[in-house]
Amino acid sequence: MENKYLKRINELAHKSKAEGLNADEQVEQKQLRQAYVREFREGLRQQIETTQVFDKKGRETTPKKVRELQRKNGWRKD
Repeated sequence: MENKYLKRINELAHKSKAEGLNADEQVEQKQLRQAYVREFREGLRQQIETTQVFDKKGRETTPKKVRELQRKNGWRKD
């Protein structure tokens, strides 16, 4: 699944290498990159916050901070 920003970011990157970008395109490129990174971080944070970690013996070893966040958000009942 491709992110909604990647197509335009890649178009601007190719244009930048081939012929350069004007000032408006440079601003757009910077904004798109920031939005992409922000979305990526939010998705990664959500994935980490909802993950439970278990050792080979089946005991939960999820870090304490993550367990607390999961309880706070209602994802854990213990």
